[in-house]
Amino acid sequence: MMLVRLLKEHLRPYTRAVWAVVVLQLVQTMATLYLPSLNARIIDDGVAAGDTDEIWRLGGIMLAISLAQVVCSVFAVYYGARTAMAFGRDVRGRLFGHVQSFSAQEVGRFGAPTLITRTTNDVQQVQMVVLMSFTIMIMAPIMLVGGVVMALQEDVKLSSILVVAVPVLGIVVGLIISRMVPYFRQMQKRIDAINRVLREQIAGIRVVRAFVREERESQRFGAANQDLFLTSLRTGQLMALMFPVVMLILNVTSVGVMWFGAHRVDDGMQVGALTAFLSYIAYILMAVMMSTMMFVMLPRAMVSSDRIGEVLDTSTSVLPPVAPVAPSGAHPGRLELRDVEFRYPGAEAAVLHGVNLVAEPGRTTAIIGSTGSGKTTLLNLVPRLFDVTGGAVLIDGTDVRDLDPDVLWEQVGLVPQKPYLFTGTIRTNLEYGRPGASDEELWHALEVAQARDFVEELPEGLDAPISQGGTNVSGGQRQRLAIARALVRRPRLYLFDDSFSALDYATDARLRAALLPETRDAAVLVVAQRVATIRHADTIVVLDEGAVVAVGTHAELLESSQTYQEIVYSQVSAEEAA
Repeated sequence: MMLVRLLKEHLRPYTRAVWAVVVLQLVQTMATLYLPSLNARIIDDGVAAGDTDEIWRLGGIMLAISLAQVVCSVFAVYYGARTAMAFGRDVRGRLFGHVQSFSAQEVGRFGAPTLITRTTNDVQQVQMVVLMSFTIMIMAPIMLVGGVVMALQEDVKLSSILVVAVPVLGIVVGLIISRMVPYFRQMQKRIDAINRVLREQIAGIRVVRAFVREERESQRFGAANQDLFLTSLRTGQLMALMFPVVMLILNVTSVGVMWFGAHRVDDGMQVGALTAFLSYIAYILMAVMMSTMMFVMLPRAMVSSDRIGEVLDTSTSVLPPVAPVAPSGAHPGRLELRDVEFRYPGAEAAVLHGVNLVAEPGRTTAIIGSTGSGKTTLLNLVPRLFDVTGGAVLIDGTDVRDLDPDVLWEQVGLVPQKPYLFTGTIRTNLEYGRPGASDEELWHALEVAQARDFVEELPEGLDAPISQGGTNVSGGQRQRLAIARALVRRPRLYLFDDSFSALDYATDARLRAALLPETRDAAVLVVAQRVATIRHADTIVVLDEGAVVAVGTHAELLESSQTYQEIVYSQVSAEEAA
């Protein structure tokens, strides 16, 4: 069971704290169970006999035991809570680290909303069970067994009531729990759905408003919210049923004890013993009730642990090499795609097939093609966001699958199609490219990326705040900051995935001109839709339906490639193209 596996793996470093909690709970529970026996002796030997000294003596013992009980209880809760929180922290950290190792393929298969839910809500459910186990579950069986033993010591015949009460309580609780498990599984899926809808609506708020679809999106969220409400309602109804049933059995048992206990008093049983027996019955059924609370939480934690396990048991399709190879250094920055094929899992056709391409240092290689021709997929194969399913991608003559991932990523500066900025400042985002870069290097990168002017206009300059995703800057500014971030890295290979689309033609031209001296010793691979961006490239590769259909300069392709001509003439006239 995944829950047991998680507990074994992540509680092992806290073995001493766990044992401390067990010992403290054992001592405080034994103290709790001993108090009714002392109370019985005070009634029988002190009050009934009129012995004041015995009352004071036994009362003093009760106070000392109560103090020990309180101290043990406080420390048990302290160590239990501390260990449970550390457990949750470790599981979240492991989940986060594991998800970070995923390729785009695994992230896409799970989806961001469910990964967020599994890292937060699901971990919280398991963490809460660990906390409740330390504070309740350890104490409940000790109290149950100890209560039965102490009750038998007081009166064996009267204890026969437990033979009926405890099994009935167990059967009723078991039936209710078995009905709750499917609802808990549904509830986690409903939370995933709400997260997905909410995330889409927040990220796409501009599109929603632009198309006046607020009412439709409200209905979509309302439907997801209603599904969660109905599932939670059914679960809550079963939970609400459980506690009255437990209390009914507890009260009926107490009435039975009083009824039969009265007859036992007539037969010579002492009043103090009957009082103690009532207390032990209450403790026994309270232990069962505490276990019931655990059983309410346990099914949901089991579902959550299974969902966590699904993520942890998923291996990335992009595996690091067993024996990493260092780049040869013979052709630093040289990129070669050799008969590359890529096929998504379960896809009938390959996205890319038979692709051969060489990008030399000091030269700009452009890739152009119609939408869906595989340009972005090709670019993503270089830094191993995906792995090729056929052929090989080589940097400096070495297959990227044989390079240490850190070594590979140090050589690559990627500017993705959707430039993403992190919450922080302009400085922290640029230093993402190379931690510890000087202010002079940051300003130089901004100048090359044509972003220096607007950054200097900001009151805080490099320390100007950036909101999540860079939503407080325009699309063009976001692209230029992403380009500057790649420039700060000073890689051997630059990958620009349609990174100039939000720039006006003048800024685009200035940026490309400024890039030339900066990338003199590096290979540059540019994916673009706009012909003006790539017409001056040293080599232009034309992709069509995942295959290379033409390679050459702008002038050569205008004469020889019909596919390239169609792309060009769809954007400019024949005179402008020439």
